[in-house]
Amino acid sequence: MALKAVIPVEIGLTCLRKEFFDEHSNDDQLKLNLDCLDEVRDQASQRMAKYQQKMAEYYNQKVKLKIFDIGDLVLRRVTLVTKDPTQGKLGPTWEGPYRVVHYSRRGSYHLEDLDGNKLPRPC
Repeated sequence: MALKAVIPVEIGLTCLRKEFFDEHSNDDQLKLNLDCLDEVRDQASQRMAKYQQKMAEYYNQKVKLKIFDIGDLVLRRVTLVTKDPTQGKLGPTWEGPYRVVHYSRRGSYHLEDLDGNKLPRPC
C-alpha cells in the first residue's frame, strides 16, 4: 500500500466544495439534470442545424455556376472509382477532354470522349 505525503497546511484547509456539500440536494440536482437531458440534446441539435445552415448559405454565396454549351470541351475530375491505383498520389486529378453532348438540368451534363463514346452517367 502506497502512502501519499500530505503537507500539514493542506490538512487544515477546507475547500468550498467540501464545506457546502449536501448529499440530498446533490441527488436532487442530479435527478433534475437527468430529466432535462432530452431538452439539452434537442437544443444542441437545433444549434448545430442552424450553424450548418449558415455555413451552407455562406458557401453557396461563394460558388459561381459555370454553364457549358453543347459541343464545349471539358475536363472531368478523377474520382476514387475511376482512379488508377497503380499511379499513387502523383496520378492525374483530371481526365479528358470530353465533349458536352446534352444539358439535362442545372449543372448536369452528358459527356462523350473525342472518339464519340458516351459516358454512362452524367457529370
